[in-house]
Amino acid sequence: MKKTNVETLFEWLDHTTQIIQQHINEPYLDSLAKAMETLFYQGPTEEMDDILSHKLQQSLAEINFDAYQINDIQRGVQLAILKGMKDSTQQQHLMTPETVALLVGYLAEKVMKNKEKIRIFDPVSGTGNLITTVLNQLEQDTESFAAEVDPTLIKLGVLNANLQKKQIEFFHQDSLRPFLLDPVDLVAADLPVGYYPDDIRAADFELKADEGHSYAHHLFIEQSLNYTKESGYIILVIPDFLFDSDQSDKLHSYLQENAHIVGVLRLPESAFKSKKNIKSILVLQKKGKDTSAPKQPLLVKIPSFKNTKAMEDILNQMNQWFSTYNSN
Repeated sequence: MKKTNVETLFEWLDHTTQIIQQHINEPYLDSLAKAMETLFYQGPTEEMDDILSHKLQQSLAEINFDAYQINDIQRGVQLAILKGMKDSTQQQHLMTPETVALLVGYLAEKVMKNKEKIRIFDPVSGTGNLITTVLNQLEQDTESFAAEVDPTLIKLGVLNANLQKKQIEFFHQDSLRPFLLDPVDLVAADLPVGYYPDDIRAADFELKADEGHSYAHHLFIEQSLNYTKESGYIILVIPDFLFDSDQSDKLHSYLQENAHIVGVLRLPESAFKSKKNIKSILVLQKKGKDTSAPKQPLLVKIPSFKNTKAMEDILNQMNQWFSTYNSN
């Protein structure tokens, strides 16, 4: 049976990564970044020695990269990154599942429907999977920005965007520090969950904890609103327990003051390893002069992604809801 383009690209990336890994003896994800770089520049980089350069030239001769569509590239790279993450023990080395990223893209397309040009920002972009998936679904001209603190992840994110021919400006920094960035129309992010260790920086936020460390996921919601234009939108992948935690009262009153809750989509349990990992998607609109809350927010329990009939019904219901919302 003939292999798909996604399979051949993944196998090429995996094989080339292993060649580099055996030669340099470093983690898979770091070698994968070098393999992606080799593919993008169509040649080994200068710091590689003659033996490795020769092996990589041989490897490049086996692939015709121009024959690959953007979707094939995205999925082939995704598979290689997922393989690397299985071997990685670091909690932040996790990727937004493709089905979840596609749903975020669907929501982005709906709330940005009346915009001709969109400025979009992902403040916790990781390997760039979420922002590139969203960009693949938006038809308008976009100006895109992303931020990531982890050096390996940001390198993979930049290369992922380059291979998909996406223009994204990346910031390599702690995303809860100030950015040199004008407010955007849309923030899309998969929030990291846990405590933020820098209490001095956290003190600048309204959503700081009254005592002890603050929740990073709360601070990121405030940071997202800070960098969104008035009446702009924020689409966040959030932990399911966001509004039930010990600091949720503060979060509730902060959101009531600064944003309209447009919708909450609870993701299916089957998409996550355990109940404590279940996530939802929260859609907010930053308050502006002419904004108002929807009469009835979009509250949806997403069925199993494998149940195509139920998914179709839910998408039809959501399409109807958005056609009413966008006409108001």
